[in-house]
Amino acid sequence: MKTEKLYDKNAYMRHFTAKVLSCEPLADAKKRGDGAAYGIILDRTAFFPEGGGQTADTGNLGNAVISDVQEIDGEIVHMADVPLPVGAEIAGELNWEERFRKMQNHTGEHLVSGIVHSQFGYDNVGFHLGTDGVTVDFSGVLTASELAFVEYIANRVVGLNVPVKISYPSAEEVAEMEYRSKLDLTENIRIVTIEGWDVCACCAPHVSETGAVGGVKILSCENWKGGVRLRMLCGLDARDDYQKRLEQTVRISNLLSCKQLEAADAVERLMKQSQAEREESAKLRRALLDMKTAALQKTDGNLVIFDDLLDNNSLRNLVNAGVPLAGGVCAAFQGSDAEGYRYIIGSANIKLRAWAKEFNAALGGRGGGSEEMIQGTVNAKAEEIRKYFS
Repeated sequence: MKTEKLYDKNAYMRHFTAKVLSCEPLADAKKRGDGAAYGIILDRTAFFPEGGGQTADTGNLGNAVISDVQEIDGEIVHMADVPLPVGAEIAGELNWEERFRKMQNHTGEHLVSGIVHSQFGYDNVGFHLGTDGVTVDFSGVLTASELAFVEYIANRVVGLNVPVKISYPSAEEVAEMEYRSKLDLTENIRIVTIEGWDVCACCAPHVSETGAVGGVKILSCENWKGGVRLRMLCGLDARDDYQKRLEQTVRISNLLSCKQLEAADAVERLMKQSQAEREESAKLRRALLDMKTAALQKTDGNLVIFDDLLDNNSLRNLVNAGVPLAGGVCAAFQGSDAEGYRYIIGSANIKLRAWAKEFNAALGGRGGGSEEMIQGTVNAKAEEIRKYFS
C-alpha cells in the first residue's frame, strides 16, 4: 500500500492523523547523529520527504520526534527517535514555521528561474534548499544589472499576488506543454504553474499565491561550471537576513559616528587613513632599524638587544646585522618581565641548535631553529637575561 501524499493535495496542511503501517529499527541509527532510531511508514502523510533539491520536513508523530523523511524504494519513511505501535492511529504535526519558510523560498526560486529562462534563455541546472538558504545554478552567465532586473521583476510579481497552481496533466496534455524540468519525465508529472511567469515540473509544496512568498532577495552570484550560482532568500528568511545585516550596519555606523547609509564611505576613508599610517609606520621602522644597526658595536662576546618598537622582520634584520659583529651570539628580545620575552638569536661562531637546549633550560625558555638562528620565548626577567649573556 502506497502512502497517500497529503502534501500534494494541500500544502498548508500542518496537522493530520494516520495509521502506522510499519515501524522498523534503522540499521544506520548510530551513524545518523540526529537521534533517529526507527523508520516509520504511514498510510497517509503531510510530511514532505527530501527530494527535488529540498530537505525533508520535521515535526512529531504522536510522542515521536521526526527528524528526517526519505523516500526509499518507493516508500515514504519517517525517521523517528522512538517506536510507534503498528496499526495505531497517530496524530502528526509539522514544524510549520520551517515548512512555510521552505514553501516561500521554493516558490520564489521558481519565479526567479522562470524569469531567467524567459528573458535570457538559461536553464536551471541545479537547486538546493536547506537550512542555510537557497542556491540556484544557471547554464549561462548573468551580469549584475541583469540580476537586478530579475530580482525587481520577481518582486513585482510577488506584489501582484499571482495564483500558484498544481496540476497533473495527462500524457497527451504534457506532450503539448512547454515546461521546465531537469529530468526526462514520462508519467505522473506534477506541474507547478505561476500564471504568466513559470511552468515547471516539481514535487515539492508551494505557497498558493505569489504574495505569500513575501519578497525575493538575491544575495550573491559566482561563476559556476560555465554559468553562475546564485544564493537567494525569500520571505521570512530574507527578513531575518536583512535584520542581521542591518544590525551590523548600525554597529559600524555607531562606531564610525556616521549615518547608516554612509557607513561604506566612512569605512573606505578609514581604510585609506589606516593604509597611509601603515606606510608611515613602515618608513619610521626602517629609519629606526637603520639607526639601531648603525649603533651596533663589534665585540668578542655577545650582543644583547632589548627592543619593543621594531616588528618581527625588522628585529630579525637587526640580528642578522649584528651576527658578524659578535664573537658569540647576537640576541634580541621583545616583551616584559611580567609577561615574558620573545627572542631571536643568531650566531656565526656557535652552532645554535644544540646550544638552544642549554639556553632554554637556564632561562625557562622554549624554542629552536637552525644552526645559524633560533627563535622562541623565555620567562626570565631582563636582569637574568643580561646576566646570562654577560
